[in-house]
Amino acid sequence: MTDLPLSQPAAAMPGRRTGSLLAQDDRTRRRNAAESRFRLYGVIAIAISMIALVVLLATILTGGAGAFRQTYLNIPVTLDAEVLDPNGNRDPAEMAKVLTLAYGRVLDAAVDGTIARHGIQIEGLSEADIDGLISREASAQVRDRVLANPELVGQTVEFDVLVGGRIDGYFKGRVTMDSAERDSNTSPQQLMLAQELADRGEMVTRFNWNFLTNADASDQRPEAAGVGVAILGSLYMMLVVLVLSVPIGVAASIYLEEFAPKNRLTDIIEVNISNLAAVPSIVFGILGLAAFINFAGLPQSAPIVGGLVLTLMTLPTIIISTRAALKAVPPSIRDAALGVGASKMQSVFHHVLPLAMPGILTGTIIGLAQALGETAPLLLIGMVAFVRNFPDGLPGGLMDPASALPVQVFNWTQRSDPAFIERASGAIIVLLIFLLCMNLLAIWLRRRFERRW
Repeated sequence: MTDLPLSQPAAAMPGRRTGSLLAQDDRTRRRNAAESRFRLYGVIAIAISMIALVVLLATILTGGAGAFRQTYLNIPVTLDAEVLDPNGNRDPAEMAKVLTLAYGRVLDAAVDGTIARHGIQIEGLSEADIDGLISREASAQVRDRVLANPELVGQTVEFDVLVGGRIDGYFKGRVTMDSAERDSNTSPQQLMLAQELADRGEMVTRFNWNFLTNADASDQRPEAAGVGVAILGSLYMMLVVLVLSVPIGVAASIYLEEFAPKNRLTDIIEVNISNLAAVPSIVFGILGLAAFINFAGLPQSAPIVGGLVLTLMTLPTIIISTRAALKAVPPSIRDAALGVGASKMQSVFHHVLPLAMPGILTGTIIGLAQALGETAPLLLIGMVAFVRNFPDGLPGGLMDPASALPVQVFNWTQRSDPAFIERASGAIIVLLIFLLCMNLLAIWLRRRFERRW
């Protein structure tokens, strides 16, 4: 029993709050104000992030959209048999001995004939301006088509040939008359000639499929450069990473999480896996250079080496995400399976693993997407080399020289011609599309295999 009277007034009880619950005191007002400020900070942070993302995407899209458009000159070309097939046998082996210089002379005559046919006269136009109108890749294009069909020799055939990089840049707004006056590679008269041909319908700018299918080009031919070899090289490397990292990473995660005894050795392994996930990617490149190239003798610039290096880099990410997905499965699932007579392996593979599959697939695809965008380790194993030829099909193509999309971007940004900067931004767009598709696939797989418990 207590001596305090039950009817003691509230004001007499120490520490008792007085006043109405509907009226805010100073402490409540300060707390609500702090909460409002925190929400405002969050909104400002999200707004800044969205603005930065929009600026980044706008910069990439505006800078790289031109890579998906290309200017071509449509001209009738008379394929002189005396120049292209002196023996007259129409034998591709003999015709292959004719150099591209001969085809260049044929093209120059075709351009001169087109200018004369339209009666175009521009004061100050030099012969060098006319010769530089078309790309140096144009003669190789005509040569390849003639060798594929020798019967074209002796005929007059319509060709859509690439124009020079400066002319292409003029129709995309990258080159102006003012900049042409200061540029030794072009002139205002050459741009006037290009505009006259465009006004007469001989020069058109259209979608550039060749950017997605062509290989890289030399420093003097930016208009012919493409990401075909880089796309194929990235695809081969991702196949190697997928085949190696997913089974090894998932199996290691299942063992460490479900079967391995909890002792000092497993603690050391878990700590080192976490540390490997934080190691800079260039360290894996050094490891790949020492282990796979110098020791194992695998070829440089090969997708198999790039895939092995990226596998080592991706494994910690897959192991950590898979273990997190396994931990998210409630212990009651395991206990229920064991309670009805299932073995430890049956409870894991028949119950726990299917429930954890959405998280495992999401973590795996995110790890692959991260590997797709890596550049530093690939530079150390030689994938920065200039690769002109496409690798063969699988599995032999894994040993052939190839490039990768992020390395191709790095390579183009090191070149002086502004057209390569445009190509680099275009390659970034292709890379972002690949990453977006992989993330959408991760979301779809997560919803497809998601199960409720």
